[in-house]
Amino acid sequence: MQSLVRRFIHGVDAVNHRMGRVVMYGIFVLMAILLWSSISKTFFLPSLWTLEMAQFVMVGYYILGGPYSMQMGDHVRMDLLYGGWSDRKKAWVDLFTVLLLVFYLGVMLYGAISSTAYSLGYWKTEPLSYLLGVVTGSEEIGRLEQSSSAWRPYMWPVKVVMVVGLFLMLLQCLSEFCKDVLRLRGHKI
Repeated sequence: MQSLVRRFIHGVDAVNHRMGRVVMYGIFVLMAILLWSSISKTFFLPSLWTLEMAQFVMVGYYILGGPYSMQMGDHVRMDLLYGGWSDRKKAWVDLFTVLLLVFYLGVMLYGAISSTAYSLGYWKTEPLSYLLGVVTGSEEIGRLEQSSSAWRPYMWPVKVVMVVGLFLMLLQCLSEFCKDVLRLRGHKI
């Protein structure tokens, strides 16, 4: 059982580490979009797509980089208290707070899946079965949701990024939970 848990931890950590290392270069994409926005507003006609595209890139950067940040321990903590605790006390507190985070991420993931199904043209009450049907080919995609801006991009790509990012964050939380359990049992990770 312990080897299965360790393989799960290493697999999730490897995926999120690679994803985080790739996504961290998204800041340069964001900078390029905002630079083009500034240049086009100054010297040419303003581009309609730049600010909304910058928002989409920022969503991807933030959502897909979150699991990497959690893995590296770079997320915000109350270090005034947490920093002085023993490793065992930290593991107990993390064990409890990760369970709360898993619940929160589960609710967020369900909402993101529902929103993604809506953006693909599904207006009924079972988004999970609809998306599985889209993947298997038994369901058709309806009228695709577009932004209400003048540029009017499709919304489904950024919503798919949200679903993937929240799923990876949920997996990373479960990995951290397993690490805390192993620490409390006295095992090295």
